[in-house]
Amino acid sequence: MTDSKIVLITGASQGIGRACALAFLEAGHNVILAARGREKLEAVASAAPERALVHPCDVSDPEQVDALFAAIQKRFGRLDVVFNNAGIGLPATEIADISWEDWRRVASVNLDGAFLIARGAFAMMRAQDPKGGRIINNGSISAHVPRVGSVPYTATKHAITGLTRTLSLDGRKHNIACGQIDIGNAASEMTDAFARGMPQADGSMRPEPLMDVAHVASSVLHMASLPLDANVQFMTVMATTMPYIGRG
Repeated sequence: MTDSKIVLITGASQGIGRACALAFLEAGHNVILAARGREKLEAVASAAPERALVHPCDVSDPEQVDALFAAIQKRFGRLDVVFNNAGIGLPATEIADISWEDWRRVASVNLDGAFLIARGAFAMMRAQDPKGGRIINNGSISAHVPRVGSVPYTATKHAITGLTRTLSLDGRKHNIACGQIDIGNAASEMTDAFARGMPQADGSMRPEPLMDVAHVASSVLHMASLPLDANVQFMTVMATTMPYIGRG
């Protein structure tokens, strides 16, 4: 990308969010780094401190999200791209054994948080001059097919697809594009267990292949690079031989 954009990335302190934040900074963009932990965010920002804004934020807290967008408005005056990425999961657990507290913890980050970030971004993009921007939601392959014992995560990721589709319609008259990236088995601290073995639908435990998280970052960069009259509506990027297509 040759033009510098103002980009917000949630969950930017680790994993996919960290890789994407570093890629956007390296490409010359101004990046707002949002996650709960300041120390890890500061480490990411050190790659280009003059173009990074560190803003610790719990995306499930409406007041903290409002403060995040106020900080973006004050520093940059506009917002061009959001990667709505923050998310959490649980170890594989059957629904009968999932507590209400664990269900709400996953739903509050993955769905409430995605809503709050999208709402704040939409409002800012609709009001700015020139108006418009792009919202990219992290859907996950679980937005299409579930893993065993993943009710909270899978339910929220299916909901993200509904969010993406509706934002895409609502955004048209405001020049706001919305797309979704569905990611499968990107190597990071959060997927270390995949290489050791994951529960499969047939009851077995098997290691799964991983791909370099850099491929996710380059994919998000591509989505963000398009002019607002073009859109990647849905993209799936995954480890080629992971158990996803067909019966595995």
